[in-house]
Amino acid sequence: MTSSEDVREELARIAPTRACDRLAELSALLHAAGSLHLRARGAWSLHLDLASGASARRAFSLLREEGIRSEIRTYRRRAFDRATRFQLHVEGSDDALTTFVAAGVLTRAHGPLERPQRRVVARSCCRSAYLRGAFLGGGSLSLGRAPHLELRTASAAGARFLAETAEAAGARLLVAERPSHAVAYAKSWDDIESVLALTGAVDAVLALEERSVVAATSERANRLANADHANLVRTSEAARSQLEAVARLTADGRLARLPAPLQEAAELRRRHPADSLRELAARTDPPASKAAMHRRLRRLEELADLPG
Repeated sequence: MTSSEDVREELARIAPTRACDRLAELSALLHAAGSLHLRARGAWSLHLDLASGASARRAFSLLREEGIRSEIRTYRRRAFDRATRFQLHVEGSDDALTTFVAAGVLTRAHGPLERPQRRVVARSCCRSAYLRGAFLGGGSLSLGRAPHLELRTASAAGARFLAETAEAAGARLLVAERPSHAVAYAKSWDDIESVLALTGAVDAVLALEERSVVAATSERANRLANADHANLVRTSEAARSQLEAVARLTADGRLARLPAPLQEAAELRRRHPADSLRELAARTDPPASKAAMHRRLRRLEELADLPG
């Protein structure tokens, strides 16, 4: 079963080689999970709060490749599951500010931006990297009868930017606002697979496609089984009605006066009550067609309903 953590583990193993992709992925990570802290005398820092060790390692690597030092810390949430969270602490510096301004996360005056500039996702590779960073920073995936992929952002503007980025890359995300955050999300199998494919989560897409094939095969098997059951019920009810007709015709002596083909059909039905029309037709001498056997048995029922 593919889970959110499986997808994050897979995405964290993708190492962008282009500088623009690294910047786009870092931008999405910071917009999804970053928070700015301003202190006295112009000092500042930026923290990344992540749910996964894989995401924390990827963010640490991206920052290091940009020449930015960070420190990883862990803590446990005050929630029932007591899940471990990971925090990356970045002390404010000129180099860090330059990178975060280029990534569309901060202004030169240390002001946080709700969404990056379009230049950050100007190329198709950058759009894929941005969506990948968004999942690493605030993505979740749940499967079942109602599949759901969600990319969490701090603001509705950030969620709309994700939807626009996905649309430009050929995928579809919807936007919803929650009391404390906003999300870009997908609920259909096709939309979820499209978004995951753009992020580079190939293994996850293959797992979803396999799940879809298995589900379709199971549905078809159930449909055929139900159809077979319905056919068996209809055949059984028809055979019972035919046997009752043969019994009535025999009881009042009329069966012996009927044409030979009808007598043969009556005798075959009596001797083989569970056979299908095709099987009964094959037993006649000479073999008859299924339609001919149906007509003969139907005629027996009609005669049995007539007064003797």
